[in-house]
Amino acid sequence: MFGRTYPVVLPRIRDSRLHVAAIVITLHTLGQVGLGFHVSVPQILAAILTTAVLQVAITFRQTRSFVWPASAMLTGSGIALILRVPTTPVGDHWTFHKWWLFSGIAAFSLLTKFMVRRNGSHVFNPSNVGLVIAFIVLGSSQVEPLDFWWAPLSNPSMVIAYAVILVGGSLVTRRLGLIATVISFWLVLSAGTAVNAASGQCFTARWAFAPVCGSDLWVTIVTSPEILIFTYFMITDPRTVPLGRVGRTVFGALVGVVCVLLMAPQQTEFGAKVALLAGLTIMTMVRPLLERHMPEPGSKGDTLRGFARRVLNGEPGTGTVLTARRRTGALALSAVVLLAGLSVAGRSAQGILAGEPENLVGRLATRVDPATFPAIAVDEEVINWNHEIDVDGARAIVLTLAENLALENQALRDNDAALLTAVAHGDRLESMQAGLRRAASSGLVATSSYDFDDVRVTLLVPFGRQDGLSLGMISRGTVTTETRNRAGDIVSRGSAPFETMWAMRRATGSRWLVVAELPVPTAR
Repeated sequence: MFGRTYPVVLPRIRDSRLHVAAIVITLHTLGQVGLGFHVSVPQILAAILTTAVLQVAITFRQTRSFVWPASAMLTGSGIALILRVPTTPVGDHWTFHKWWLFSGIAAFSLLTKFMVRRNGSHVFNPSNVGLVIAFIVLGSSQVEPLDFWWAPLSNPSMVIAYAVILVGGSLVTRRLGLIATVISFWLVLSAGTAVNAASGQCFTARWAFAPVCGSDLWVTIVTSPEILIFTYFMITDPRTVPLGRVGRTVFGALVGVVCVLLMAPQQTEFGAKVALLAGLTIMTMVRPLLERHMPEPGSKGDTLRGFARRVLNGEPGTGTVLTARRRTGALALSAVVLLAGLSVAGRSAQGILAGEPENLVGRLATRVDPATFPAIAVDEEVINWNHEIDVDGARAIVLTLAENLALENQALRDNDAALLTAVAHGDRLESMQAGLRRAASSGLVATSSYDFDDVRVTLLVPFGRQDGLSLGMISRGTVTTETRNRAGDIVSRGSAPFETMWAMRRATGSRWLVVAELPVPTAR
């Protein structure tokens, strides 16, 4: 090129990164054709191509050669596999909706590889730290992780997905000498989740009406394909785990401990998933401390049996003046202090990750009186799916709908964007946020108050199988629309009959949120 020769380095067929890429691409394909993943092909390509171009440019600048960006493309495909944007149109495999979010998060993730380094290597798994920061900073109204539950085993694509993850993941990690990390993490996560479930932990999920508790919680987490992907392909980044056999095994177990403690206080699936990912981020930060207390990689003592024997016998270790017993005691004390702090932090972060503002109903100027409610009908398919949502159970959800609509009006009048995120989600939230922007630019605030005549509750899956179950609240009555100026004076007012369907689901917490307003479906 331009009179100069530049080396071109292509991938080798035995490169384990190619094998991981084949597994991830297979999962992406299954997600598009059989599992209803709520992500489009352009969104996936935006993440992969962004990381590829960045890696090629950075490597070229450093080495003056064109190197196949295998690791970077894995980072991009991993981002696209886990990242979801709630407002992505359902069933549109080719939409460019918010592709820039995938591109931006993927770029940030890759750049951490070059910005945060120790001893010539990156500290964090790039996709892991990028996703954790994105979920915490942007929040569940903008981005979400892939669900724990994908599809029933009656779906052939789900069976194939399990086979691809388990067989492919086991072959790759065994070849890399990381299978012990996988096993130790999974065993600790399984035991810790059992303790959490037995102690009464539950979380709400958008794919389930009722909270997920007890044995259902244990089975959901331990057998989740997302957990398996995290176990096989995120924890086992060879550059971010200790080098020795003992170090890798202990590292996997401690990642499991930290994840369990962070997940314990979470009451929503979103919070639990972010806590899981954050557990690895924390452990990669403290990995240098862990390595100081592990046997020298490749030494005679670098076996679990030898390490355990030295700890029990108090024999001197290598590379430190402390005895193995004192060294282990210091490590254990540090771990107890660290994990206690993480547990407290996890409980404090619950509200940040997925909770709803306190005293939400108390912020209503006028409380909704349940005694004024209209007749409520519940479709049989709703009751068959969740027997708790009968007529009496539906009344509480209709009350929440009425409160949410009233709080939306209050948020518009008070220019309170935070209040909107507490009662609306997805398409509905974007629509109401657009109303806030119009009010700010025009000085006129338009609100709609609804007086219900009757409500029929239906089962609704308008957002794709991966985006969960919703309730369709088909409502009729009278809507009163008011427009006020900046002084709060009514400029115009009018009433008209309405018939519409609000989609509601527990998108981010225990509260039912309005996620869309849809046309009333025609009678079947």
